[in-house]
Amino acid sequence: MTLTRGLIINGQEVPASSGRTTPDTDPWTGTPYAYVAAGTPQDVTRAVDASEAAFADWAALAPTRRRAIFLRAADLLESRTAEAVTLMAGEVGGAAPWAGFNAALAAGILRDAAAAVTQPTGQILATDTPGAYSMQVRVPVGVVAAIAPWNAPLILGIRAVAMPLAMGNAVVLKPSEDAPVACGLFLADILHEAGLPDGVLDVVTNDPADAPDIVATLIGDPRVRMVNFTGSTAVGRRIGVLAAENLKPAVLELGGKNALLVLADADVDYAVNAAAFGSFMNSGQICMSADRVIVHRDIAEEFHGKFAQKIDALPYGDPSDPANAVGPVISAHAARRVATLIQDATAKGARLLAGTGRVEGEAGALLAPVVLAGVTEDMDIHHGEIFGPATVVHVVDGADEAVALANDTPYGLTAGVITEDVAAGIAVARRLRTGIVRVNDQTVADEPQAPFGGVKDSGYGRFGGQAGMDAFTDTRWIAVQAHGHAHYPF
Repeated sequence: MTLTRGLIINGQEVPASSGRTTPDTDPWTGTPYAYVAAGTPQDVTRAVDASEAAFADWAALAPTRRRAIFLRAADLLESRTAEAVTLMAGEVGGAAPWAGFNAALAAGILRDAAAAVTQPTGQILATDTPGAYSMQVRVPVGVVAAIAPWNAPLILGIRAVAMPLAMGNAVVLKPSEDAPVACGLFLADILHEAGLPDGVLDVVTNDPADAPDIVATLIGDPRVRMVNFTGSTAVGRRIGVLAAENLKPAVLELGGKNALLVLADADVDYAVNAAAFGSFMNSGQICMSADRVIVHRDIAEEFHGKFAQKIDALPYGDPSDPANAVGPVISAHAARRVATLIQDATAKGARLLAGTGRVEGEAGALLAPVVLAGVTEDMDIHHGEIFGPATVVHVVDGADEAVALANDTPYGLTAGVITEDVAAGIAVARRLRTGIVRVNDQTVADEPQAPFGGVKDSGYGRFGGQAGMDAFTDTRWIAVQAHGHAHYPF
């Protein structure tokens, strides 16, 4: 049976003010998986009304009670992992291992948010004023606009709301049009079942054609005090401009052109396994996916052969089949975009080491995993984010050349370095211009307590850990004349 879902405003599921719905399409079958309410700018205002009204009481709630809600939500999410796996297969074509990882990490993010609730919120400052105390404290900002993507819907939907809520803010969430249930409504259901008060988290789904008006209304509402967005760099630029025009801080986690550097002393079998995982988990549709594998010439021939063999053997197809490691991409349009990048590269002289580059599948959204070699700067795939089941292998003559190639991109999200010499790996890591580097590991990883984010065109601000706590609070200086009266010169 096809799902039908409404907006969530003030704890209630309600239809859009227009009465319209919009289809949420299964990328494997090409048929509607669900119909969700097509929210309007008026619905955004209703959602902000509810969040603003709920904010003060939520911010004042005893921290141990707030913490209990997050811990309960984490347990509930884990208990519903099987449901989440089915949901992600039908809504975004997520293979079972990826969906299970989403559920586990999302639960971890909720538990980290629970821990953050009772962390210190300020410090005593030195002061020259006799009889005074000077304090720096962190306070909630108010209503936060959260805009979350489809590709890791449980992880990124929860990440968009967990720390803002933990810090005492209220949130209006606009989930991706490609994953409105997994990325928004499903998660809101869990948080409300765990005891989150009505109005603290409101969810507005929308028709794709209405997205610009929905986002502009949300960011432009003067009661919304900050924005967080995860998604493409192109859309992130527009979000950043809107936030700046409204004098609101933003946390932007955007795209990547991530490199995995395989140094001359690397264990080739380990490097092959790392590159396969980093490049093809979730069909390469992760902001951290390894678009480029940069291999030292001394081991390139062995790496090429073993990597191609492994990727050609990866099972791919129906995401509901747990044997498949790679499922479809999010849509037929996305598949054609990736196929076009591959065709452009091969037409200009690149070599296919694995895969065909041909679109397959019932709905035209499936590609066999592709590995390319011989990619040059005149090829489109050299520059832009692939965001699909394809990667490029480059051959270099040393660490200096590898670092220069890895840094030769406007993006700067993550990187990996594979080497048996940890000191050499750390030295290379320090030279890479990215927000995240993993030594002796591939590019795709996340931990709730770690500061997550990029530099350059990969965005700014950080989710997770102390950096995330700081991002979703304001600094307030409070000075108290505790002993005697202050002296005034006139």
